[in-house]
Amino acid sequence: MNLPMMQVALDCNDTAQAINVLRQVEDQIDVVEAGTILIYRDGMSAVKNLRAMAPDKIVLADVKCADAGTKCGVSCREAGADWITCINAATVPTMSNAQKEIEVQVELYEGWDNKDRMQEWLDHGIHQVVYHQSRDAKFAGQKWSEQDVENVKNLIAMGFKVSVTGGVHPEILQLFKGVPVYTFIAGRAITGADDPHAVSKQFKDEIKRIWG
Repeated sequence: MNLPMMQVALDCNDTAQAINVLRQVEDQIDVVEAGTILIYRDGMSAVKNLRAMAPDKIVLADVKCADAGTKCGVSCREAGADWITCINAATVPTMSNAQKEIEVQVELYEGWDNKDRMQEWLDHGIHQVVYHQSRDAKFAGQKWSEQDVENVKNLIAMGFKVSVTGGVHPEILQLFKGVPVYTFIAGRAITGADDPHAVSKQFKDEIKRIWG
Protein backbone atom coordinates (compact mmCIF):
# COMPACT_ATOMS: atom_id res chain seq x y z
CA MET A 1 0.00 0.00 0.00
CA ASN A 2 1.34 3.41 -0.98
CA LEU A 3 1.72 6.08 1.67
CA PRO A 4 -1.07 8.66 1.60
CA MET A 5 0.09 12.06 0.42
CA MET A 6 -0.12 15.15 2.61
CA GLN A 7 -1.78 18.33 1.34
CA VAL A 8 -1.82 21.76 2.93
CA ALA A 9 -4.95 23.83 2.22
CA LEU A 10 -3.89 27.45 2.06
CA ASP A 11 -7.21 29.17 2.72
CA CYS A 12 -5.36 32.32 3.72
CA ASN A 13 -6.44 35.94 3.60
CA ASP A 14 -3.81 36.84 1.01
CA THR A 15 -1.00 35.33 -1.05
CA ALA A 16 1.74 36.70 1.20
CA GLN A 17 0.30 34.82 4.15
CA ALA A 18 -0.03 31.65 2.06
CA ILE A 19 3.59 31.90 0.92
CA ASN A 20 4.74 32.40 4.50
CA VAL A 21 3.05 29.14 5.55
CA LEU A 22 4.26 27.28 2.46
CA ARG A 23 7.89 28.22 3.14
CA GLN A 24 7.58 26.65 6.59
CA VAL A 25 5.96 23.36 5.53
CA GLU A 26 7.09 22.61 1.98
CA ASP A 27 9.54 19.89 3.07
CA GLN A 28 6.71 17.96 4.74
CA ILE A 29 3.90 18.20 2.19
CA ASP A 30 3.23 16.75 -1.26
CA VAL A 31 0.34 18.88 -2.51
CA VAL A 32 -0.07 22.66 -2.28
CA GLU A 33 -3.65 23.88 -2.35
CA ALA A 34 -4.57 27.39 -3.37
CA GLY A 35 -7.68 27.49 -1.21
CA THR A 36 -11.09 28.74 -2.27
CA ILE A 37 -10.96 31.75 0.03
CA LEU A 38 -7.49 32.71 -1.18
CA ILE A 39 -8.55 32.45 -4.83
CA TYR A 40 -11.66 34.55 -4.17
CA ARG A 41 -9.38 37.24 -2.74
CA ASP A 42 -6.36 37.12 -5.03
CA GLY A 43 -7.53 35.24 -8.11
CA MET A 44 -5.30 33.14 -10.34
CA SER A 45 -2.26 35.18 -9.32
CA ALA A 46 -2.34 33.20 -6.05
CA VAL A 47 -2.04 29.96 -8.01
CA LYS A 48 0.80 31.38 -10.12
CA ASN A 49 2.73 32.51 -7.05
CA LEU A 50 2.32 29.20 -5.24
CA ARG A 51 3.47 27.34 -8.36
CA ALA A 52 6.56 29.57 -8.51
CA MET A 53 7.29 28.84 -4.85
CA ALA A 54 6.79 25.08 -5.19
CA PRO A 55 7.88 24.00 -8.68
CA ASP A 56 8.27 20.34 -7.66
CA LYS A 57 4.95 19.95 -5.81
CA ILE A 58 1.46 19.14 -7.06
CA VAL A 59 -0.57 22.37 -7.07
CA LEU A 60 -4.35 22.28 -6.65
CA ALA A 61 -6.64 25.18 -7.49
CA ASP A 62 -9.64 24.74 -5.20
CA VAL A 63 -12.09 26.71 -7.34
CA LYS A 64 -15.06 24.38 -6.72
CA CYS A 65 -16.05 24.60 -10.38
CA ALA A 66 -19.82 24.28 -10.91
CA ASP A 67 -20.08 25.34 -14.57
CA ALA A 68 -17.93 26.42 -17.53
CA GLY A 69 -15.63 23.45 -17.06
CA THR A 70 -13.42 24.17 -20.07
CA LYS A 71 -12.76 27.78 -19.12
CA CYS A 72 -12.16 26.92 -15.48
CA GLY A 73 -9.81 24.12 -16.44
CA VAL A 74 -7.84 26.22 -18.91
CA SER A 75 -7.53 29.15 -16.50
CA CYS A 76 -6.22 26.96 -13.70
CA ARG A 77 -3.86 25.00 -15.95
CA GLU A 78 -2.41 28.17 -17.44
CA ALA A 79 -1.86 29.53 -13.92
CA GLY A 80 0.25 26.46 -13.15
CA ALA A 81 -2.19 24.15 -11.36
CA ASP A 82 -2.06 20.37 -11.80
CA TRP A 83 -5.48 19.67 -10.30
CA ILE A 84 -8.79 21.50 -10.04
CA THR A 85 -11.85 20.87 -7.85
CA CYS A 86 -15.41 20.55 -9.08
CA ILE A 87 -18.38 20.25 -6.72
CA ASN A 88 -20.47 17.11 -6.98
CA ALA A 89 -23.52 19.14 -8.05
CA ALA A 90 -21.79 20.11 -11.32
CA THR A 91 -23.08 18.33 -14.40
CA VAL A 92 -21.09 15.48 -15.88
CA PRO A 93 -20.39 17.52 -19.06
CA THR A 94 -18.95 20.33 -16.92
CA MET A 95 -16.66 17.90 -15.10
CA SER A 96 -15.72 16.11 -18.31
CA ASN A 97 -14.86 19.37 -20.07
CA ALA A 98 -12.66 20.40 -17.16
CA GLN A 99 -11.01 16.96 -17.10
CA LYS A 100 -9.98 17.41 -20.74
CA GLU A 101 -7.87 20.40 -19.63
CA ILE A 102 -6.63 19.42 -16.16
CA GLU A 103 -7.05 16.63 -13.60
CA VAL A 104 -10.34 16.96 -11.72
CA GLN A 105 -11.12 16.22 -8.10
CA VAL A 106 -14.82 16.02 -7.28
CA GLU A 107 -15.60 17.47 -3.85
CA LEU A 108 -18.40 15.54 -2.20
CA TYR A 109 -21.00 17.67 -0.49
CA GLU A 110 -24.71 17.18 0.22
CA GLY A 111 -26.37 14.57 -1.99
CA TRP A 112 -23.16 13.00 -3.29
CA ASP A 113 -24.13 9.36 -2.63
CA ASN A 114 -25.54 8.42 -6.04
CA LYS A 115 -23.71 5.40 -7.42
CA ASP A 116 -25.05 5.79 -10.95
CA ARG A 117 -23.82 9.39 -11.06
CA MET A 118 -20.46 8.44 -9.59
CA GLN A 119 -20.06 5.69 -12.16
CA GLU A 120 -20.57 8.35 -14.85
CA TRP A 121 -17.63 10.26 -13.39
CA LEU A 122 -15.46 7.15 -13.65
CA ASP A 123 -16.70 6.51 -17.19
CA HIS A 124 -15.53 10.02 -18.13
CA GLY A 125 -12.04 9.45 -16.72
CA ILE A 126 -12.60 11.27 -13.42
CA HIS A 127 -10.97 9.15 -10.71
CA GLN A 128 -10.38 11.57 -7.85
CA VAL A 129 -12.92 12.47 -5.18
CA VAL A 130 -12.59 14.42 -1.95
CA TYR A 131 -14.54 13.05 0.99
CA HIS A 132 -15.40 16.25 2.70
CA GLN A 133 -16.66 17.48 6.01
CA SER A 134 -17.42 21.10 5.30
CA ARG A 135 -16.02 24.04 7.22
CA ASP A 136 -19.50 25.02 8.40
CA ALA A 137 -20.41 21.46 9.41
CA LYS A 138 -17.28 21.22 11.54
CA PHE A 139 -18.09 24.51 13.24
CA ALA A 140 -21.55 23.08 13.96
CA GLY A 141 -19.94 20.19 15.84
CA GLN A 142 -19.79 17.40 13.26
CA LYS A 143 -17.21 14.72 14.15
CA TRP A 144 -15.39 12.02 12.21
CA SER A 145 -16.89 8.56 12.71
CA GLU A 146 -16.69 4.92 11.63
CA GLN A 147 -19.41 5.69 9.10
CA ASP A 148 -17.05 8.16 7.43
CA VAL A 149 -14.41 5.44 7.22
CA GLU A 150 -16.93 3.04 5.66
CA ASN A 151 -17.95 5.69 3.14
CA VAL A 152 -14.31 6.18 2.14
CA LYS A 153 -13.80 2.42 1.81
CA ASN A 154 -16.86 2.13 -0.43
CA LEU A 155 -15.62 4.93 -2.69
CA ILE A 156 -12.23 3.25 -3.00
CA ALA A 157 -13.95 -0.05 -3.83
CA MET A 158 -15.75 1.70 -6.69
CA GLY A 159 -12.38 2.67 -8.15
CA PHE A 160 -11.82 6.19 -6.84
CA LYS A 161 -8.68 7.77 -5.43
CA VAL A 162 -10.10 9.28 -2.26
CA SER A 163 -8.74 12.29 -0.41
CA VAL A 164 -10.02 13.18 3.06
CA THR A 165 -10.54 16.68 4.41
CA GLY A 166 -12.49 18.74 6.92
CA GLY A 167 -11.15 19.31 10.42
CA VAL A 168 -8.35 16.77 9.90
CA HIS A 169 -5.80 16.60 12.74
CA PRO A 170 -2.95 14.11 13.23
CA GLU A 171 -4.95 12.04 15.72
CA ILE A 172 -7.74 11.55 13.13
CA LEU A 173 -5.47 9.58 10.80
CA GLN A 174 -5.56 6.47 13.01
CA LEU A 175 -9.27 6.04 12.16
CA PHE A 176 -8.22 5.25 8.57
CA LYS A 177 -5.54 2.67 9.40
CA GLY A 178 -5.43 0.04 6.67
CA VAL A 179 -7.44 2.20 4.25
CA PRO A 180 -5.55 3.34 1.10
CA VAL A 181 -6.42 7.02 1.39
CA TYR A 182 -4.92 8.98 -1.51
CA THR A 183 -4.31 12.27 0.29
CA PHE A 184 -5.00 13.78 3.69
CA ILE A 185 -5.80 17.48 3.49
CA ALA A 186 -5.21 19.82 6.43
CA GLY A 187 -5.94 23.52 6.50
CA ARG A 188 -6.44 25.38 9.76
CA ALA A 189 -4.65 22.67 11.75
CA ILE A 190 -1.48 23.79 9.96
CA THR A 191 -2.10 27.37 8.88
CA GLY A 192 -3.44 28.37 12.30
CA ALA A 193 -0.70 26.66 14.30
CA ASP A 194 1.97 28.53 16.21
CA ASP A 195 4.50 26.27 14.48
CA PRO A 196 3.15 25.12 11.10
CA HIS A 197 6.28 23.11 10.36
CA ALA A 198 6.00 21.11 13.57
CA VAL A 199 2.34 20.27 12.92
CA SER A 200 2.96 19.31 9.28
CA LYS A 201 5.78 17.04 10.47
CA GLN A 202 3.38 15.46 12.98
CA PHE A 203 1.07 14.63 10.09
CA LYS A 204 3.87 13.20 7.98
CA ASP A 205 5.31 11.16 10.85
CA GLU A 206 1.87 9.75 11.66
CA ILE A 207 1.35 8.76 8.01
CA LYS A 208 4.69 6.94 8.01
CA ARG A 209 3.88 5.24 11.33
CA ILE A 210 0.44 4.01 10.25
CA TRP A 211 1.04 3.18 6.58
CA GLY A 212 4.82 2.76 6.43
